[in-house]
Amino acid sequence: MSTTQRFTALDVFRGMTLCFMIIVNNQYGPAAFAPLEHAEWDGFTPTDLVFPSFLFAVGNAMAFTIPRLQAMGNAAVLKKILKRTLLIFLIGYLLSWFPFFNQNDAGEWIFKPIENTRIFGVLQRIALCYGMAALLIVYLPNRTIYIISALVLLGYWGLLYVGGDYTMLGNIGTKIDLWMIGPNHMYKGEGVPFDPEGFLSTLPAISTCLLGYQASIFLEKQRAINKSPLPNLLVYGLILIGIAMIWDKAFPINKKLWTSSFVLLCAGIDFILIGLISWWVETKERPFANTFFLVFGKNSILAYAISELLTIQMGKIEVTEGNGVTDLGSWSYWHLFEPIFGKYNGSLAFAISFVLVCWTICYVFYRKKW
Repeated sequence: MSTTQRFTALDVFRGMTLCFMIIVNNQYGPAAFAPLEHAEWDGFTPTDLVFPSFLFAVGNAMAFTIPRLQAMGNAAVLKKILKRTLLIFLIGYLLSWFPFFNQNDAGEWIFKPIENTRIFGVLQRIALCYGMAALLIVYLPNRTIYIISALVLLGYWGLLYVGGDYTMLGNIGTKIDLWMIGPNHMYKGEGVPFDPEGFLSTLPAISTCLLGYQASIFLEKQRAINKSPLPNLLVYGLILIGIAMIWDKAFPINKKLWTSSFVLLCAGIDFILIGLISWWVETKERPFANTFFLVFGKNSILAYAISELLTIQMGKIEVTEGNGVTDLGSWSYWHLFEPIFGKYNGSLAFAISFVLVCWTICYVFYRKKW
């Protein structure tokens, strides 16, 4: 395979996904915008599509980066893949640890204990999925990759079925994380040690990445014969969605467990979205909003890191209000957005404004071609 020419549609797709991801992660106030909420457990909302779509886009990009790596030779390929995997994982880990110092009750700055730092996370999952998917793509034929993806999805179902149940604390993935890294290094946003980006659920997430790669391969084949990919991608997408809905009866669609039915549902939707965006951007050659999303799409890891750093910093900057103290994000919401838009729409307005701030920073990098 000699795929080297990128698709603008795929960069736009990644930019849209990253934009939506930042919006979802940065709502303030007591009444979050309901369509931007995740499903509580089983089930699916549009928000649940965001992270798998980003991994799908990582797979998309591999169709253009892997051929260049293969031309470097075996040793260089391994070095490049390992270096990129470790770098992305390290960035994610450092973001979990950041800021590296805390202030104690006496007002002294002390080193933030590393023994309580979360090990897995969003960027860490992206790193592991990239690394494993890249190695499979480099060293195995495409047909074998299909078979491995299917076996992983079926095997994950089997592991969860025999290893416990499909509950937050009863599933085997949580048991493995507790044994492997311990509760102090796990996500506790649910009130208990449970990591939605844990070790075992990263396996089906690799299949999400590989499905994104297959989408790019198909787009390239259609481009070679000057044929629109939309009709076939619509059919493939609907087939995957249909299989997911049937599988849901036995293995519920669940983003936090990253179930196999969830993988197929999201991939089916992404196949359709990629087809529609490709048709609009490249077949119809409509430039509407392309530049806006390309700013995020061309530098998506940077954009995500900037958003996380800004979020952390806003939570650390204290603002005196009356007899108490609040953080900058909450103060901005209550004094700038809630009075104008109300509690419900104010949450969305805050998130959109936050996206525009991140976009402005990333636009400098986009213009400089960094």
